[in-house]
Amino acid sequence: MLDQFSITRRRFVKTTCVASGAVLAGPSAMAAEDKSIPLALLGVAHMHTPMYLQILGTREDVKVKCVWDRDPARATKVAEACGARVARSAAAAVADADVVGVVILSETSLHAELAALAAKARKHVFIEKPIGAGGKDAAEIAAAVEKAGILFTTGYHLRTIPKYIFVKQLIGSGAFGKIVRLECSFSNDCLLQGVFDKEFKWTVDPKWGALGGFADTGTHALDVLMWLMGDVEAVSADIRTVTNRYAGCDETGQAIIRFRNGVTASLSAGWIEPENPLALLVAGTEGHAAIFNERLYLRTKKVAGADGARPWGKLPPGPDHPVLQFVSAIGGSKDLPLVTAREAAARVKVMEALYQASRRRLWVTIASEMAGGGVSD
Repeated sequence: MLDQFSITRRRFVKTTCVASGAVLAGPSAMAAEDKSIPLALLGVAHMHTPMYLQILGTREDVKVKCVWDRDPARATKVAEACGARVARSAAAAVADADVVGVVILSETSLHAELAALAAKARKHVFIEKPIGAGGKDAAEIAAAVEKAGILFTTGYHLRTIPKYIFVKQLIGSGAFGKIVRLECSFSNDCLLQGVFDKEFKWTVDPKWGALGGFADTGTHALDVLMWLMGDVEAVSADIRTVTNRYAGCDETGQAIIRFRNGVTASLSAGWIEPENPLALLVAGTEGHAAIFNERLYLRTKKVAGADGARPWGKLPPGPDHPVLQFVSAIGGSKDLPLVTAREAAARVKVMEALYQASRRRLWVTIASEMAGGGVSD
């Protein structure tokens, strides 16, 4: 299940038409009403909406009952595709007594408002990443989720890929000795392909919470680094444009991140690179791991056969895609590796600090984790 859905933005661009067609098959796979997990879609503007519906369509117990979007035509198109009704408002969608959870795929600037509505109605919440356009609304989402006591997760799918899971396990076991540095990259060429020229133009419009190419892709790399290393102490970054295709929208960036455990990492991300060869490097005093061209290479004397000469194939199983974890948790499954709202909000807070660091050309210190909020020089 994991490898089937560990889709990259680059691969999505090439297959989105196929995915859109597959959505039409969804209703035929729905289970009987008494066994279903009824969901509402709050916003369907995100370019990954067809992919999410395709994934949800693999679950016989999931039923998309209603769809709301600020654009009625867009809501109607998606609702017809998945056999759902169009809700007259977001409030009406969460007021439906049958709906147990919501999947928020709207413009980023609407996330906080929609999540607050869902939390108040005690509906479980899945939000596409990043969960907020800034640290303030992300923190508000986390607070609303925690106050309501509802299930939550977001779309950080790299955590479900066996290569990344195995590297995390090796770090924890001390296989690389004392960690010296990390590098993580998540880039694609969406901008070069003109993906945001028409239907997804909101993705580059600050009015709708668009943060730019570095934030859009870099949030995945940032999540991996924080998942592996923990809380961030300070950051510096250089975020910029190269082609200037969209006015005021950055396209790429590099960052240096210092963690509270003393490790330093670099992060690269953007929309203008056709390939992303070196996705992850973890280097320590007694070995290293590298994910290169989607293959894992290991070199450490603490793991038999890990000589770095060939791709490593012995990997642990990975969990389902995050949205499938979400519906499984609603269905009663326990001990799933859901991303907490507090974790997701912390990533937005650090990303906001990275942009501040780039604008001001200085290091920015991150305040104590989600407690005091804000950043400082």
